[in-house]
Amino acid sequence: MITLSAIDKLLVFEASRVLVIAPLLPAKETWPAEIEKWDHLAGLTFSVAIGTLPERIRALGEKSNITIINRENVVWLVDYYKTRWPFDTVVIDELSSFKSSASKRFRALKRVRKYISRIIGLTGTPAPNGLMDLWSQVYLLDEGAALGKTLTGYRQRYFTPDKWGPGGVVYSYRLQPGADTQIYKAIEPICISMASAGDIPEMVSVDRPVILAPDELDAYRRLERDYLLPLNTTEIDAASAAVLAGKLLQLSGGAVYDAEGDTHEIHARKLDALDQLIEEANGQPVLVFYNYKHELARIQKRHPEARHITEAGVINDWNAGEVPLLTANPASAGHGLNLQFGGHIIIWYSPTWNLEYYEQANKRLHRRGQTQPVLIHHLIAQGTLDEDIIHGVLRGKKKTQDALLTAVRARVEVVKR
Repeated sequence: MITLSAIDKLLVFEASRVLVIAPLLPAKETWPAEIEKWDHLAGLTFSVAIGTLPERIRALGEKSNITIINRENVVWLVDYYKTRWPFDTVVIDELSSFKSSASKRFRALKRVRKYISRIIGLTGTPAPNGLMDLWSQVYLLDEGAALGKTLTGYRQRYFTPDKWGPGGVVYSYRLQPGADTQIYKAIEPICISMASAGDIPEMVSVDRPVILAPDELDAYRRLERDYLLPLNTTEIDAASAAVLAGKLLQLSGGAVYDAEGDTHEIHARKLDALDQLIEEANGQPVLVFYNYKHELARIQKRHPEARHITEAGVINDWNAGEVPLLTANPASAGHGLNLQFGGHIIIWYSPTWNLEYYEQANKRLHRRGQTQPVLIHHLIAQGTLDEDIIHGVLRGKKKTQDALLTAVRARVEVVKR
């Protein structure tokens, strides 16, 4: 609403056509709803350039103040207009999704940056994996004025090599002493941080232990051993660690994919724990985050009343108090959605390694407009990787890849013993 209010003023003298780039669901649901919600924005008109090619082209042809598009279509949009780029003002909802300077969406927007008079970037997690993530985001704002024209120059100025891989390739950097303060000072003229502390009820986390039966825990240990032992004599990289962690997390949740993609159910302990928490909610709406499709399928089978975040109209229904159980994947529903009016209880059926996804997902309920304390339940299968993620990664605020490698290497040593 604050950004739209600013756009409303800018359109009087300083802007003529505005583009809003957002994640898919916020582009479809949140931005149109916010424009229509506020009386003082009644003069704004908008079109949503999402869907098939003809639908997108039709939306671009409408004479509206604001065009809204999902970030997956940024490359297409730049190629469509080329040097005829018509948007003098661009809003990027979740600017951190442009944190990779190697991504196609960043490179596309960089090509047309010279045609844009003003860029506004919004994000709750500007540096989820460290301050290296800031360069590309800030470059889009000021074309390199604050942090330099190139990522290499930024890295050389503020960082030093930390870890090397085969052939002397540097694969991680650490900040030079005092560099964080220098970076903050450099970007201060074009950035503002809006703290919400004191305006929102507290957020409380509760761990819900899930006890596996001896044979179920044996199955987990067997899978862990079979995957880990072949790695005793070779280096574990991020790709192999991610495969291992994925298999173990699936099994801790009760099912696992085989090589053909078929699902094999091992236990229903987390489903039973989920049932108990839903019962304890005593009719209050519950938002459940999951990671794997087979988890969603098993939750929906157990709870046919559950609705999914991607369903048409479900966000309005949730905020109206008409959805008792809402399911969502943090990777696709962790940014930009306003869900705070429909409930205050979150259940993490399975944890995520990604700290940014975790924090952003919780912020769907813990945000302005929420009137009750937000209660976050973690279903933690005892003796599994669930514990490492919740206690070591998410609460330790560790970066995803480093935490993943550390945890898997530690388990290799345990299994070897």
